[in-house]
Amino acid sequence: MPTQAEPDGPAIELRDATKRFRSSSGGVHTAVRNLDLTVRAGEFVAVVGPTGCGKSTTLSLVSGLEPPSAGEVLVHGRPVEGIPAGVGYMFQNDAVLPWRTVLDNVAAGPRYRGAAKRQAREQARDWVRRVGLGDFESYYPHQLSGGMRKRVALAQTLVNEPSILLMDEPFSALDVQTRGLMQDELLRLWAGDDPLGEGGGAAVVFVTHDLEEAVVLGDRVVVMTASPATVKAVFDVPLERPRDAEEIRLTPEFLEIYREVWESLREEVQIARERGAGNAA
Repeated sequence: MPTQAEPDGPAIELRDATKRFRSSSGGVHTAVRNLDLTVRAGEFVAVVGPTGCGKSTTLSLVSGLEPPSAGEVLVHGRPVEGIPAGVGYMFQNDAVLPWRTVLDNVAAGPRYRGAAKRQAREQARDWVRRVGLGDFESYYPHQLSGGMRKRVALAQTLVNEPSILLMDEPFSALDVQTRGLMQDELLRLWAGDDPLGEGGGAAVVFVTHDLEEAVVLGDRVVVMTASPATVKAVFDVPLERPRDAEEIRLTPEFLEIYREVWESLREEVQIARERGAGNAA
């Protein structure tokens, strides 16, 4: 995947980052606390943690949608003040506009950034083809399956050639088979023309509740603590690339790293459950 030229150094840095929100009752909720995380250019980092622990808030800090209450957030060595250039964000719910065709949905990004209509449509057509929807560019979203809509959303994000790709559980609503196909599609597009799958300089932060998905996709898996979130542990994933999302799950190497990460994650999931039970009582 082509990316913008960037200076040397980490793509993303969070240094002792904390985010607090004012609650409706007038109190203060701390979503993430003393968070330290570095993501290199070309690195695929998967983030897992208990439900509601602050994983999505971490993406909001990197994207500039939320400022930190304390600490620092840097993108390509510069403090985040507003939405940084070169950041693509793919949400759990897609932003496909129902009144636009597949092609026009994907062309909207380049048009917004000042590209002429013809140029924007040429860029969009290329990415629609890359995500396997070349025969569906004139279709409307209601004519597409859930998996096809996700392909449109992926093309919408990648057509802008981001140097940083933030993904917040983008495949969680899909059935198991379609999710596996989308995982393979993402890895293929992320790797670009590089057979080793180093990502061509694009850094990816992928939030998921699915530990299998995290291990299948990531170079590293970051385990977050129960709320308020901070980094508990970081695990390297020693699985060769390119990877087949379904076949890799059957290997001893996959099972070994999965068990190792789960031992760390399980403790935090149990803490979150106990807190939830206590609040319910």
